[in-house]
Formats: sequence, C-alpha cells, structure tokens
Amino acid sequence: MAHIHPSAIIDPKAQLGANVKVGPYCVIGPKVTLGDDCELLSHVVIDGNTTIGPRAKIFPFASLGQQPQDLKFHGEDSRLEVGADAMIREYVTMNTGTEGGGMLTKVGDNFVGLSSVHIGHDCIIGDGVIISSATLLAGHCRIDDHVIFGGGAAIHQFARVGRNAFIGGASAVEGDVIPFGLVVGNRAGLVGLNLVGLKRHGFSRERISALRDAYSKIFGPDGALRDRVTAVGVEFADRADVMEIVNFIQSASERPLCLPTR
Repeated sequence: MAHIHPSAIIDPKAQLGANVKVGPYCVIGPKVTLGDDCELLSHVVIDGNTTIGPRAKIFPFASLGQQPQDLKFHGEDSRLEVGADAMIREYVTMNTGTEGGGMLTKVGDNFVGLSSVHIGHDCIIGDGVIISSATLLAGHCRIDDHVIFGGGAAIHQFARVGRNAFIGGASAVEGDVIPFGLVVGNRAGLVGLNLVGLKRHGFSRERISALRDAYSKIFGPDGALRDRVTAVGVEFADRADVMEIVNFIQSASERPLCLPTR
C-alpha cells in the first residue's frame, strides 16, 4: 500500500509500486513509474517518461525526467530510467534523452548522487556510481561501473569514463578517462591509477601489479601511443583488466583521451 501525503499531486495515470512513500508537495506526472518501496521525502518533481527502480530514496527539490536541455528537442517521447537502490539528494537534476542520442538517459543500480548533481540528456551510467555534490555531466556521457566523482567536477559531452576510475574534485574533464584511471585538474590530466578504488573493490596485488606495469608501458615516453597500446595488447593478452584499458583506448570515441600531465 502506498503512503501519500495529502498535499502531493500525483497524476492518476502514474504507476506506483507497493509501499511507495510520497511526502508533502511532491508532483508526479502521468508517465512516471515508481518501483516498490521508493521514498520521496518532499518537494520532489518527477515528470516525463520516467521509471525509478525499487527502493530509491529521493530528497527534497530533486527534479527528474524533465525535457532535455537541448535546443534540437521537439517533444519526442524520450525516457529516463533509474535503477534499483538509488540515493538521489537535494537539487539533483536528470533529463530524458533525445532523438539524436538514442532517446534514453539511463542510470544503473546503487547510484549515489549528492546535492546539485546534474545528469544531462542521453547519459548512460553504470552500476555503483557515486557522484559528489555540484558535479555536472553534459549530454551523451558514458560512465562505466563503480566510477567515483569528486565534488564540483565537470564532464564534457560525449566523454567516456571507464570502470573503477576516479575523477578528482573540481576537475574539468574534456577527454575520455581509461578504466581504473585517476584524473585531476583543470583541464584534467591522468595522474595514475585509482589504486585506492582498486583495493576497495578487492583487486589482488597481482592484478594491480599487472595494471601498473601496463600503465607505465602505455604512457611511457618512447614511441607513439598507438604503437605502445598495440604492444601492451600483445604482451598482456591474457590479462582481462589490462585488455579492458587497451580495448577502451582503441575503440572509437567522440573525444580525445585524457593523457598524463608531463
């Protein structure tokens, strides 16, 4: 049974799961679906073709599912999907997708978005991502699993961030960040591997050692980057973690690669 505050405005067509709690002055549009055990504390606005997974907790003044901030948008029925167990803090904004970007903005399971985070249209975000306060993701970003963003970071549209990477606070990221990478600065440069994150996620000493060895060879001083990446791909072909970096660098992208600062 849902628990709805009398001051909340919920369109009759909205779909609310079991044990949903909607606090005072929330507004929920007709195409919204809330999963079981979601809780909206107060003053939350959810509109558009938006699905929120079970057990999400959404704090005051979050705005989810509004139309994308893209002048090419003409009212197409694009979507926003948020996975299970999200924690969405005050003033977080997430927009639906656009026709030019696949019509979908998607956030994975176990998402944490702290106050004043913005997730632009057509972003695809993996599981276990933590985004600290006042961080801005422009449209079309691709963020893989378990990435952590420090507060006040800004990510350029179409940029990719690989799995288990860490983005330092107040960093302006214009390029792609390799899996397991650590970037910091304005404009952000690669400063090494996210060793703290790797240890927290149970990477063995052997796996970390292989990643460090491969990193030093990929971003070493001799030869062209393309040739170094190819050579590392041959040498570490049996190392899945290293090959994830190699494949990430070799795959097509709209953005340049974040490289080490010299």
